[in-house]
Amino acid sequence: MSEAKPFRNRLNDLTPKDWLKFQKSWFIHNPPPRRKEVRRHPAKFPESMAQEFIEFFTKPGQMVFDPMAGTGSTLVASLRASRHAIGVELSPVYTEVARQLIQEETAKLGPPADGLRCEVITGDAARLEAINLPTMDYVLTSPPYWDMLHARGAQAQRSRRSSNDLDVTYSDDPADLGNVSDYGEFLDRLVEIYASLRPLLRPKAYLTIIVKNVKKGGRVYPLAWDLGMRLGGTYTLKDEKIWCQDDIRLAPYGLGNAWVSNTFHHYCLQFRWEP
Repeated sequence: MSEAKPFRNRLNDLTPKDWLKFQKSWFIHNPPPRRKEVRRHPAKFPESMAQEFIEFFTKPGQMVFDPMAGTGSTLVASLRASRHAIGVELSPVYTEVARQLIQEETAKLGPPADGLRCEVITGDAARLEAINLPTMDYVLTSPPYWDMLHARGAQAQRSRRSSNDLDVTYSDDPADLGNVSDYGEFLDRLVEIYASLRPLLRPKAYLTIIVKNVKKGGRVYPLAWDLGMRLGGTYTLKDEKIWCQDDIRLAPYGLGNAWVSNTFHHYCLQFRWEP
């Protein structure tokens, strides 16, 4: 009998057991409570979850990019995973919060973070050509979920409006995609931004986009599916992982009258640049 070939991992440093565990198409992740300064951002995804994706799709020392960095979840997670990271964020306010968190995390990690490039740049994801960026090994990002933060009836938004310390929307900037009211225009601009990343990516690099379908005016706009279809013309859509949250209180939407789900899942779309 021929001897089995030794396991060779070209993508990451995970063991076969951890690799298989990540391949499950759905997962439950309930993040820890957010710090006060980070809670200001109305739609932040958790560093603990981001780190799992980064450690699967890259090796230590590679470069991670987030073109819509927010308060720096991707960047902090990259530091913890010993990866370089660059983020671009439209809001100067969130840029400063991200920089503070990066400084704190770097100090906390100590020597493991020495020599790692980790920075956030104030800029527009639609104008990346104006920024001198290196080649990227992986993209992990999450866009605005259309203009759903402007929906006054949303339970989470009502609670945020009662506090002067929490932002209800990202900004008033016209360049902010979260302020685009027309769904077709929003989708066109979002696809254009993600397609424009291609020159920055090394061949066979992956992109993970965390997104959610949007309910508005009594109907569902399939943002995740539309993005998968449209962006599939630039990159290869390889798969999806469904992020489930089971720590959110149920609300009686449409009770006794109509079907309205409590939607506690997001789509983590996996694309790959295959030239």
